[in-house]
Amino acid sequence: MEIDKRILELREVLNYHSHKYYVEDAPEISDFEYDALYRELEKLEEERPDLITPDSPTQRVGDKPLEGFKKVLHAVQMQSLSDVFSREELLAFDRRVREAIGDNTEYVVEKKIDGLSVSLIYENGVFTRGATRGDGLVGEDVTQNLKTIKSIPLKLKKQLPLLEVRGEVFISKKDFIRINEEQESAGQQLFANPRNAAAGSLRQLDPKVANLRKLDIFIFNIQRIEGESLETHSDTLDFLKELGFKVSPGYKVCQDINAVWDEINRIGDERGDIGFEIDGAVVKVNSLSHREVLGSTIKTPRWAVAYKYPAEVKETVVTKIWVNVGRTGVLTPNAVFDPVRLAGSTVSRATLHNMDYIREKDIRIGDTVRIRKAGDIIPEVVDVVFEKRSGNEVVFNMPEQCPVCGADVVREDGEAAYRCTGIECSAQLYRNIVHFASRDAMNIEGLGPAIIESLLGKGLIKEIADLYYLYKEKETLIKMERMGKKSIENLLTSIEKSKQNNIDRLIFGFGIRHIGLRAAQLLSENFESLDAIMNASSEDIEAIPEFGSKMAKSVEQFFSQKQIRDTIEKLKAAGVNTISFGKKKIKDNRFEGKTFVLTGTLPSLTRKEAEEIIKSFGGKTSGSVSKKTDYVLAGEEAGSKLEKAKDLGIEIIDENSFRQMIE
Repeated sequence: MEIDKRILELREVLNYHSHKYYVEDAPEISDFEYDALYRELEKLEEERPDLITPDSPTQRVGDKPLEGFKKVLHAVQMQSLSDVFSREELLAFDRRVREAIGDNTEYVVEKKIDGLSVSLIYENGVFTRGATRGDGLVGEDVTQNLKTIKSIPLKLKKQLPLLEVRGEVFISKKDFIRINEEQESAGQQLFANPRNAAAGSLRQLDPKVANLRKLDIFIFNIQRIEGESLETHSDTLDFLKELGFKVSPGYKVCQDINAVWDEINRIGDERGDIGFEIDGAVVKVNSLSHREVLGSTIKTPRWAVAYKYPAEVKETVVTKIWVNVGRTGVLTPNAVFDPVRLAGSTVSRATLHNMDYIREKDIRIGDTVRIRKAGDIIPEVVDVVFEKRSGNEVVFNMPEQCPVCGADVVREDGEAAYRCTGIECSAQLYRNIVHFASRDAMNIEGLGPAIIESLLGKGLIKEIADLYYLYKEKETLIKMERMGKKSIENLLTSIEKSKQNNIDRLIFGFGIRHIGLRAAQLLSENFESLDAIMNASSEDIEAIPEFGSKMAKSVEQFFSQKQIRDTIEKLKAAGVNTISFGKKKIKDNRFEGKTFVLTGTLPSLTRKEAEEIIKSFGGKTSGSVSKKTDYVLAGEEAGSKLEKAKDLGIEIIDENSFRQMIE
């Protein structure tokens, strides 16, 4: 019984401190102390898995990604709000309300958080399901991702038979900047604004990704409730706060429409200093019985409106355009202009995205332009004030050589981006090395992003080939923070081992545009060495089955660079293999012409291991089920692919059947 009591005690303590930190913003213990309690609970639950409950703090992040989101029919329609854009429109709303319910009308004014609307359902006080708004009638079940939001209580402070609430999932301005920096480092597309980031994060099939995004939520409405009677909207918000929710912040009860207007203006004046993005203020009738009288249209309630603030726009002069080289090698032009105060802060630069954007708006150095903050965060050029042109403005052109390393800059047909072609360009070296060391490339264990960052920061590596000379710096490495003799020895051993890889890993590790794992393997199988590939023409490369002209030209262009040829010579000098092992042997052709689709988790095989087995017998794998699919290999928690296979009448096999086919 002692372990039972301790588990319950730990859950209560962790839920209390989580609420203090994430909801009240008033932590009482350090992160270290919280983590120690959390680890103790994890250990006890491992010993007694029969005691794990859905409301345990350890159940916030699921182990396995979903295959898709199930549709959810909302019991109460999640309506949208009518927008008003002026004092006159707001007064007209007030007149309609007073005509229906009289002059004794109270309103509540709230900030309109710009995020993604969701509903949360609690049964007997425990969070059971969460869903997106969708079209208001049907949404998607995103319970697994919502559980990662620490400000959502998994268990309420008061047990109610049923409670459904509505809230807005959002990402703070600070975390939005962090996420975009991480996206850029990983060579992934940037989010346009925090709302896009929140929506994209909430719809991740892997809850671990959603967990890293640090989503947050404000609850602003009760959709359904059993076991409690409330009279006003402000009462519901106070009650929700008592239950443990993080409610709509800074809401204010106003006695008349003039007080409402004053509050709207106050929020508008402060919105640049708020830590999250808002796109207006919401005005609601406070009395719930009055709301019943006012009713709703098919899509919107008649008892509430959203006031939308006009975007603040100011004029300034572009003094220069400078080019930034990102970690993916993309050149991004940026406008520098005379500083102006905008939406709560002083700004003096804005991204111009690419040359298409510059040409479309015809932005020149010396132009007077109008700027605003997109989503009150990111400065952007709205347009050029052409009537203020003097004729002395200078047309901007993208540089032909990288401003960082001097390598050629290219723009491929059909793409907006200009890219630096230099593999040793310092601006993108971090990302290049992360990719080079990754599992599918050179597979250098122990060389993670944090270690690479440290090695670059201390100047121990300045190009990819330097990895193979790190053994000379062993004593320096051991003294580095968070490093030790054993971990450094393991790292150096892994680097040494990678020298013996086949050249397909090396080719993939170079990160050549349009060349993935399969293409790298084909190059390795069709050329005897890296030198042979470097000396091949695009026509020779295009002759390889599965290769197109774009891929062939990309390979030819990459290996024609002086930077990459110098790098390869240094790799050779370090003893890195540049000779092909030849074609992978196929055991037999029993799966020739057969296509497999894998879904779910297999008992003893990883997905990659199963794919390799299928290929070794001449078969192919696909990521989606179609009429051309021959077999669906299904494991535990198989999702939509399994259902589609059943609908199409495709043969479904488990791991045991698969093993019988290959043995």
